[in-house]
Amino acid sequence: MGIRIFSFTLLLLSAEGYAQLSPFDVGNQTQLFVDRVLLREATGVAFTLHPARKHPANPLVKADKPWEGWRALVYGSVLFDKEAGLFKMWYAVPALGYFDQIEDYEYVTCYATSPDGIQWDKPLLGGLEAKNGKPHNAVVRVEQASVIKDSKDPDPARRYKMIGWSRDPRGFHTLVSPDGLKWTVESETPIAPLGRPYSDVITGFWSERSQQYVAFPKLRHTVREIERRCFTMMTSPDFKNWTEPQLVFAPDLRDDGGSLTRIEQVRPMLDVSDEPKLMRTEIYGIGAYPAESCTIAFPWMFSINNNARYGNQEGPCELQLAASRDLVHWERHFRTPCVPRGKLGEWDSGFFTTAARAFRFGDEIRLYYGGSNYTHGTPCLYRAEGTGRLTKYTGSIGLATWKLDRFVSVDGPAEGGTLVTNPIRFGGKRLEINAATKRGGRIVLELLDPAGLPLDGFQPSDPFTGDALRHTVKFGSHPDVSSLRNKPITLRFTLNNASLYSFAFRD
Repeated sequence: MGIRIFSFTLLLLSAEGYAQLSPFDVGNQTQLFVDRVLLREATGVAFTLHPARKHPANPLVKADKPWEGWRALVYGSVLFDKEAGLFKMWYAVPALGYFDQIEDYEYVTCYATSPDGIQWDKPLLGGLEAKNGKPHNAVVRVEQASVIKDSKDPDPARRYKMIGWSRDPRGFHTLVSPDGLKWTVESETPIAPLGRPYSDVITGFWSERSQQYVAFPKLRHTVREIERRCFTMMTSPDFKNWTEPQLVFAPDLRDDGGSLTRIEQVRPMLDVSDEPKLMRTEIYGIGAYPAESCTIAFPWMFSINNNARYGNQEGPCELQLAASRDLVHWERHFRTPCVPRGKLGEWDSGFFTTAARAFRFGDEIRLYYGGSNYTHGTPCLYRAEGTGRLTKYTGSIGLATWKLDRFVSVDGPAEGGTLVTNPIRFGGKRLEINAATKRGGRIVLELLDPAGLPLDGFQPSDPFTGDALRHTVKFGSHPDVSSLRNKPITLRFTLNNASLYSFAFRD
């Protein structure tokens, strides 16, 4: 077996495989405001992060079976299988001596299904050997199971694909399965290096935008003289040949500057007092959502107040929002939670994780997330006796949702504000906006040339009022803008008591 040599340099070319020039080609893809790529000028408007709505029945999946130990983690994936008409979940639980030839401290991946994504069943289809011989739903000895269903692969044995962390064989590996239950390791060697101390978090997904597989393996990297959890990115066209990992996520000064705020929010939960010299923020994991025009990421931001009593570090985690057009350069304008933290003592008040990717279901974006009522250094993570495992402390899985594309809005006050784009070119015949107005509010759109001058034949749009995920903009009662297709134009939005979430040119 050959030895693979990895390097860790920043990518100079786009991982999505394209070069964007001016005018920026928006095609017929929805343009969000999670990033500011298209922004030329903003006057009198504000950008607002809209945290997800947590499902009222949360937590949806709990550790309630004998083999699930004391907590369930969404160290895995959730998808909607259109062919089966089922939601499917792969999640992790601590083995705790339940399975043959698996150490107590390991995690195994279990399988659950649901007709609606809310009520979950745990079918007893697991193939791992239980010491008591009883059936269960543990399907593979992997603790970071990013699962992708690939209906286009001609080989039915590779219908399901997994990117995960495994202890046997050790490292970041790929696996394949005909049914999502019986898994075979496909990678002969780890697809990314372990590092020292070893890294054990990886997430991955299929990018519809660039038609390739994407993986985010965790690696240690020195940031401001401290070795920290950071994340790299790698891609594959075929699930077999992977690019070298490239560093794409590392904590910056703004992250470190906000550490104490996040720590103070959970102060009563912490097991150790602060050590200012060790206080910092690291990135613990990455979830993703491939939107039409960009990839949205959900970094798990881990704020450390000190070393923990029994090893590792202490501190809480929260989920934030990031966006990228090329998977390499990420914008993170908001450093507050995109999934609200629960009140102290609630099931999701301590540490957060996400499924490998969020997905669209109807006009809703669904992100399944893991929450706990303990922090990263709480003794229950490192000791079994007398630490409150399951009786006081547990981890569970819940659901957070957004209305379609409503992650970030551009908001104009009653007196009005404007947003002007950089020069763009588009494909399509009509312009749609995702927007909402308050009482007396409206949105008016103007089509301008690249210099910002009005275009002949196009007067300002008919005012939009109301609340719509896809409103067709009309200019003098006519929606057709096909005469401007592939020509450089600029858009100017005037917002009065209104919020704009996205726009798109459609056929």
